[in-house]
Amino acid sequence: MRVLVADDDEEMQLWFEAMLAAAGHEAQIVADGIAALKAWESSKPALVLLDWQMPGLDGIEVCRRIRALEPGRETFVMVITARDGSDDLMQMLEAGADEFVSKPLTPQVFVTRMSIAEKRIELAAARRAAEQALTQARFLAGIGETAIAIQHEVNNPLTALLGAVALIQHKLVAEHEVPETLEIIAEQAERIGQVVKRLGGLREPKSVEYLAGKQMIDLSSDGSPP
Repeated sequence: MRVLVADDDEEMQLWFEAMLAAAGHEAQIVADGIAALKAWESSKPALVLLDWQMPGLDGIEVCRRIRALEPGRETFVMVITARDGSDDLMQMLEAGADEFVSKPLTPQVFVTRMSIAEKRIELAAARRAAEQALTQARFLAGIGETAIAIQHEVNNPLTALLGAVALIQHKLVAEHEVPETLEIIAEQAERIGQVVKRLGGLREPKSVEYLAGKQMIDLSSDGSPP
């Protein structure tokens, strides 16, 4: 996993690089908050470690800006700090940090927190995948229900319209009956147009049952089941 580390202390940079390499991670090290934000925008790493006190932008401000640029909160942000007061913790939460680690760091604590972070990242990714699959399933189901509704609403007027046209084409309509037949065509075309208009105006589609176990989008003019 690629991990972005922002810390202006050179010794801590080497420490993080060694610890992350030992855990099988690729470290991307930067020395200030502005570089951290640019690096995040460029590579979108799964995990970001931010020292609170840094030149340019501090870790809290970097975290805040990441959250503003990423509403989905896919990046796991861990703040490294010597602060542990309740007000400080509240600042981290309000900025959108997922976790914090108190200084001074020890290898055991860091490895434990990293392990927890990895599990949370995996769970979050699984949740997003499940939500995406559910959205896709609902989308496909909606297409099917819409197709059934169109077929249900349009079939009868379309049949009547095509039948009237066929009568005229085959000269099976007496001359005095032509105006009446054209009126039928116009009426049925208007019915189809109204269905299309209602379809385009749907804001909160509702599913209704039209046969046992089968659903379709409600396209009735008054919203009641067909």
